[in-house]
Amino acid sequence: MKALYGRYVGYLTAVCARYIADDDEVKDILQDSFIKIFQSMDRFTYRGEGSLKAWMTRIVVNDALKALRRKKPLPLSPVLADIPEDEDPAFDRVPLDVLQGMIRRLPEGYRTVFNLFVFEEKSHKEIASLLGIKENSSASQLHHAKAQLARWIKDYIKRSDNG
Repeated sequence: MKALYGRYVGYLTAVCARYIADDDEVKDILQDSFIKIFQSMDRFTYRGEGSLKAWMTRIVVNDALKALRRKKPLPLSPVLADIPEDEDPAFDRVPLDVLQGMIRRLPEGYRTVFNLFVFEEKSHKEIASLLGIKENSSASQLHHAKAQLARWIKDYIKRSDNG
């Protein structure tokens, strides 16, 4: 158990932190998730390389979503003036830890939908069902999350080029 924890704690912390902005809450959720993982290990079925990591990730994501749902309803961010589609920002010019910090700074509704769509590869229909929102709300939150991230990335690159 100690070896399993040591091997995956960093990765699963990052997964949880994509959804939960408060570091103390991340630790609480992660602790609960590891208890769940250890207690249900006998129900895990090996399905090839990566299946254990995927199974543990699903538990952490589900626990993070449960924590967000407890705050019911998910605070969807207000829709601002429509942002014109720009070219994709230069993600490759932003260090991973900075990009992760930007994602964590997104308003909760934006961040949750963005993570489910981008990292968990959920459809807007699935996201709507998971979060108890409408599909078009999911699409709108994703659009605005991407636009906000694009602005922050452009600002970051501009500061980096001038500094």
